[in-house]
Amino acid sequence: METIGKLVICGVGLIGGSVALALREAGVVKHIVGIGRSSESLLAARSAGVVDEIADGWSEALAGADFVLVATPVGQMDAVMAAMAPHLEPQTVVTDAGSTKRDVIEAVYRHLDANLARVVPSHPIAGAEKSGVGAAFSTLYQGRKVVVTPLPENDPAAIERVRAVWGACGAVLYQMSPQEHDRVFAAVSHLPHLLAFGLVHDLAQRANAEQLFSYAASGFRDFTRIAGGHPEMWRDICVANRQALLGELDAYLAELALLRAYLMSGDGAGLEGIFGEARDARNAWAEKHLNN
Repeated sequence: METIGKLVICGVGLIGGSVALALREAGVVKHIVGIGRSSESLLAARSAGVVDEIADGWSEALAGADFVLVATPVGQMDAVMAAMAPHLEPQTVVTDAGSTKRDVIEAVYRHLDANLARVVPSHPIAGAEKSGVGAAFSTLYQGRKVVVTPLPENDPAAIERVRAVWGACGAVLYQMSPQEHDRVFAAVSHLPHLLAFGLVHDLAQRANAEQLFSYAASGFRDFTRIAGGHPEMWRDICVANRQALLGELDAYLAELALLRAYLMSGDGAGLEGIFGEARDARNAWAEKHLNN
């Protein structure tokens, strides 16, 4: 891909920091500028060599910038885009790493309408239970999916530029509409996180919480791993995609009601039928997709 002369990353945490490290390792970026609300995080990023420079404001950050990645929690993106808007230059391509797309795109249309040709939304399907720049690593995106959700106004060259950047990080590229994106990820990402947070919170509030956690083993660990994620980020995701998430939660509550009915009646055959179908579906998914 064409070398990025100046890369600006807003939100130099796990996601943004890993992009910086991946592109630096790939040798496709000359200078990386970090900007964000946490001076402590930015200083740590510069000290670790994740970024070369810390910008005091958007005017400084965007001067001569070739590419911008907004990797903040989605709840911050409206304010970020409003602050960016007066300083974006004609050559600058912008993408984001938001886990929801409708709200991000609404912010793009609201604040970056003069730059729509070069603002291409995207979502890397990668992460870890730890957050912050200290958790960033260069191979986070190797073999992982990144979904690009272009706008009708996007310049095809800008779309390809965004795809090339993620490709240089080692990602496997996919493309879908923003609406389809939010429906899909409500089911397979946002709902599982909601359930994991809810289970851990429920147990932690109980009088015998210490006893319960002392006996928790691999099943609990695997089911609740994602509850170690960034609370602010997941708050913003759930609120932003709440309509699709509520639909998925209602469907899951109906499934729980069926399981409860089988338990109440002692219907072992009914439970076994559901468990068997779930096992087969999970194993088929794992065989086809896991680690691919």
